Amino acid sequence: MLARVRERRVDAYLVFAIALAARLAVVAWAHGRFPAAEDGRFYDILARRLASGVGYTWLWEDGALTYAAHYPVGYPAMLAAAYALVGPSRGVAMTLNALVGAVGAWGAHRLVDVPGVARWRPFAAGLAVALHPALVPYTAALMTEGVAASLVVVAAVLAQGARGPGKAWPRWMGAGVAMGLATLVRPQSLVLAPVLGVLSARPEAGWRSRWGPAIAVTLVALACVGPWTARNCVRMHRCALVSVNGGWNLLIGATTTSGRWEPLSAPPECATEWDEARKDACFERVAWVRIAGAPGAWIARAPAKLAATLDYFGAAPWYLHASAPDAFGEDAKAKLGALETVACRLFLIAALVAMARMNGLRPATRTGVAAVGALAALTVYGWIGYAAIVTCAILAGWRAVARAPMIVPATAAVIAATMVVHAIFFGDGRYGLAVVPFVSALAFMTR
Repeated sequence: MLARVRERRVDAYLVFAIALAARLAVVAWAHGRFPAAEDGRFYDILARRLASGVGYTWLWEDGALTYAAHYPVGYPAMLAAAYALVGPSRGVAMTLNALVGAVGAWGAHRLVDVPGVARWRPFAAGLAVALHPALVPYTAALMTEGVAASLVVVAAVLAQGARGPGKAWPRWMGAGVAMGLATLVRPQSLVLAPVLGVLSARPEAGWRSRWGPAIAVTLVALACVGPWTARNCVRMHRCALVSVNGGWNLLIGATTTSGRWEPLSAPPECATEWDEARKDACFERVAWVRIAGAPGAWIARAPAKLAATLDYFGAAPWYLHASAPDAFGEDAKAKLGALETVACRLFLIAALVAMARMNGLRPATRTGVAAVGALAALTVYGWIGYAAIVTCAILAGWRAVARAPMIVPATAAVIAATMVVHAIFFGDGRYGLAVVPFVSALAFMTR
């Protein structure tokens, strides 16, 4: 038994080393070629300002200095800590991404390494995340999605640990801290905190025994976020949980014609509001008025938003091309996009097989749903395959899901949360990266 544990731990460390080596190779190749681009430019500027001691502020062209909260603070704060220690540079930022991404690969191994599973399966799951063509090249991007995904993986590992022998509360605390950090990086991550808490109870536990872990994980996560919320109450004159861009995003989701982000002109009633937080609140009010005026049209946009989020991720090729089109041209963008799409669809099909074969209710129905999802994965409608994973989890029944290895319900929860959030707001492939490490690991969970 002890020999088995040691072997599996060695495997996990090896996965981490391989993942880190692959990502550091990207850093060596990219740091001199690809400047911060798109939202990454703002994250880098804000991180440099934090590291220099002037706070989370923005210096405008006219010399005005204002407090900022439009972008979530978590990722710039992580960059700022690295900048303060080593010095601000693209290489430092990318190296931080590499470390966090490697931890995510380690976490994928740990999620699949459960009793009864052959040793090669968690190792293969870890390698799938360690070398995934959607994740590794994104190391060069000064963006939040890969970091947030890895933090949620770590939280799921800690929640899984609470199911085992020994005291559960330290793992609940750890999962809460990881979810708090993930929330500061991407605020919508918070919806997963109570879910992971519920799932962290031992498989045989009833519902009454699950409320405590759910509350504990959520409260710890909120405690991590709380100081920043208090700062917003004072500095932004609005007690925004993390950032003040929800109204902007909701209005884009209420008006988009493609399901994706589209340029947004300020509504007339908000055009003369210059305060960042009040403008966002104004946008939110307008968004709800427009949604209430045409709820059917808003709901009808959901499939396009889900397709934009889950059909094709393409975050790395998009960012690299946007950052330096001469260094990463259209041909390279197309080739990397094709490679990652093939990998993602193969992992999706394997994950659907795992969901069809898991213990639980309605095995025949689940097999049919998984087959439909697998067929969709071979078409441009890949998002239907991800929805099929959630559907299979529901069909299997709560008891089966609660007793399944954490990777099963965690994957379904991450997909469901991603779909709900982006059906409400708007979609984009980089937002779908949240599901990639979970689906890739689930692909090797078939026993």
